This record gives sequence, structure tokens and C-alpha cells, in this order.
Amino acid sequence: MLSPQEALDRAQDLADRARKAGADAADAVFGASSSEGIQVRLGNLEDVERSESEHISLRVFVGRRSASIGSSDLSPQALDELAARALSMAKAAPEDAFAGLAPEDLLTSAPWPELDLLDPSEPSPQALRAAALEAEKAARAIAGVSNSDGATASAGSGVFALATSHGFAGAYGSTSHSVSVSIVAGEGSAKQRDYAWRSAHHREDLPPPAEIGALAGERAVARLNPGRMASGPMPVVFDPRVGGSLIGHLTGAISGSAIARRSSFLLDRLEEQIFAPGIVLVEEPHTRRGLRSRPFDGEGLATRTRNLVEDGRLTGWLLDSASARQLGLAPTGHAARGGGGAPGVSVGNLHLQPGTATPEALMADIEDGVYITELIGHGVNGVTGDYSRGASGFRIVGGQIAGPIAEFTVAGNLLAMFAGLSAANDLEWHRAINVPTLRVDGMTIAGD
Repeated sequence: MLSPQEALDRAQDLADRARKAGADAADAVFGASSSEGIQVRLGNLEDVERSESEHISLRVFVGRRSASIGSSDLSPQALDELAARALSMAKAAPEDAFAGLAPEDLLTSAPWPELDLLDPSEPSPQALRAAALEAEKAARAIAGVSNSDGATASAGSGVFALATSHGFAGAYGSTSHSVSVSIVAGEGSAKQRDYAWRSAHHREDLPPPAEIGALAGERAVARLNPGRMASGPMPVVFDPRVGGSLIGHLTGAISGSAIARRSSFLLDRLEEQIFAPGIVLVEEPHTRRGLRSRPFDGEGLATRTRNLVEDGRLTGWLLDSASARQLGLAPTGHAARGGGGAPGVSVGNLHLQPGTATPEALMADIEDGVYITELIGHGVNGVTGDYSRGASGFRIVGGQIAGPIAEFTVAGNLLAMFAGLSAANDLEWHRAINVPTLRVDGMTIAGD
């Protein structure tokens, strides 16, 4: 795989070819990745996967007309043809008053923040297999576990480079390591399945594989013999591994494209009290070894730490250059680039600041409620905020976790849910969106 500098040279070369072909402006993105994964099941090797890919994409502008195109053929002849086709496409495209590169005066430049995203060690296939076997063995050792869907250990690396015709050039690399286990408990029609999974840029930041496997086994056994819930309004507590999805709905609703299209339930609520006073949601794109850390965004603008929610109030939108122009605002450094096309929007590492109560204290006054560990389906309306998802987890009775429950639906509206949200003090720092245990009162449970 190319080094970051070699990747950047490729991107700059393609942007230059586009200008020479007649583009008024252009940017080029080069991305490459490689990964290897070993899967085992019931102590035996199940699968070995190795993948490598590289792709370059070009976006060109002719006046206010633009087009995007990409290729995995990086030969000089192919790149010349790519630039020529992009120009022809742009000339035939409709005009877009908001199209264009990021404002030149807002571009960032090196030196970049030191993010420590590269692990110099590369595990061998034998080491990956040993990790997967260790994780599965620990899961199968939990009393009540009856079968395994397998365990996987993987490692990979990637590089991202962006070059624009108006002066930005930047690239960075990263590595990834992960271990996952999916395990089955019980027999016959009473079987239950659960999992555990961890990922990090550095292998040393992963827990021992046996710890991940044991957690998967314990979770599966805890789900055995689930009961059913009666329907009605009641408090709902979200486990941290599912609570982050609530924050994901928030970031989707404050993306510039949703606001510009007027298709967000948070439209016209900028700087309003969305959460209870004291709630703070922090974005930290420069966290060392953070899963979503990056030195610059997909248009060459600086990323920075900011509070998306401050004392319960919404502080701003997430804007790329196009949506910023449409709204008459400045871009915020949240542009993201995938395999090609115009930028989207993404955020850096997020965390909801913890409260002061333990999870036990947070639910101590709940006489009858639910503790959710799994959410199913996609029943969320981003325009109205209406929320309805299948769920499973545990009953809360008299302030204590009781038996497992399944096959119920939890419903509400995200505006009311955010306003009534309270947080425990058990924040952990190993996900892209990190939240503590969350409580939301007054949701509707649809069960029996």
C-alpha cells in the first residue's frame, strides 16, 4: 500500500491533470486500505479473509457546474481519460449556485495535530488466529453457553489523501485492530444470542481476547428465558452500547444538508434548550488514538474541539461548504469524503459528559421500567423526530434489574426524549460515540 506522501502525490497529480484539461477548479481524493481477518468457530478455523483496495476520485468544476468520477486504474493514461470524462460530464450538468471548493482563506495546513493513529506492529495470521481462539474459548467456558457463531480477529491499515487545485494538500494513515465474538446460550427454541466487540487503532488498546469472549458469553446467558412486557408509559434506561444511537440521531438532524432541505426535527431550534440544563455533548476530533480522529476534514478545513450541546443548548449546525453557502453561514470543518462524489458530513469523536449518579442510583426510584441492551429496526423519522424501535433487555422492578425481556417496542419523540434525558457517571472511552448509561422517562412500551 502507498505511503501517505505517495498517496498525496497521486491526488495532486490528478487535480493538476484536471486543471490542464480545462477545469476551473478540482479536487482529488485517494483512499487505500488493506485488511486481514481470521474467523474461528467451535475451535476450528472457519475463514481467512484478505482484502486490498485503492481508489482515486476526482471532482471538477466548470463555472457552477460540477461532476465527480472515480477509478481504481491509476495508470497515467487512465488518469488523463478520467479528467477528460469528468470535464465532459460537468459541462453537461445543471448549474448549482452553491457548488465549489471550500473557501481558500479557511484552508488549513501542516503541521497537523499528532493523533497517533498508526500502530507500527502488524500481527501475523497465527497471532490473529490465536486471539480469535482465545476469545471464543473464554465465551464457551461460560456456564449456559451451548454454541458459537464464531469469533473473529482482524487487523488493517488505510491511507487518505486530499489535494485541491486552490492550494490544499494533506494525507494521513491509520491502522485498525478488532476482536469480536458472537455466542449462543440455551437449547432448542429457548436459545439466545449475544456478542461482544472491540476495535482500536493500536492493538495494545484492546482488552485481552478472553475478556471480550467472556463478556459475550455472559451477555448471551443473561438473556435466557425472557419474559414479556405489558404495554404502557414507563421510564427507559439505555445501556451505553445502545445509548450512543440517540446521539447519532441528533447529529443527523443537525447536519447542514438536513437543515438546508428543511427536513430536520431540529429545524429552527438553534441555540434553544434541547436537553436539560447541564447536559454537554463534546466533539473531540484530535483525541489521540480516537476512532474518529482526523487532522482535517474532507475539504481541507481544520477540525477542532467544540461543544455541540452546551448546558443543554444546541450550539450550531454541522456544515460542509455547499450547505454553508446555502444557509449563508461558514463551513464548520465537518465535510467527509467517501469513495467519490460531493462531500457529506461527519463528526469526530463524541462524548456525552457523565452525570454524578451511578447507574444503580439513576434507576433506584423506578418501580416498573425497562433496561434496553439491544435495539432493532430503523423506525426513526428524521423530519418529525418520531421514534419507534424494537428492543430487548431487562425489566427494572423496584429500582433493581430483574429478569430478561424481549419482543417489545419502545416509542416516543426525540425532542421529548432529549428534554427528559439524564446521564449516569459510568462513561467509557472506547467507541466513536461514547455515552454513559442514559435514562429517559415517559416513553411508551408496546408489549403484550
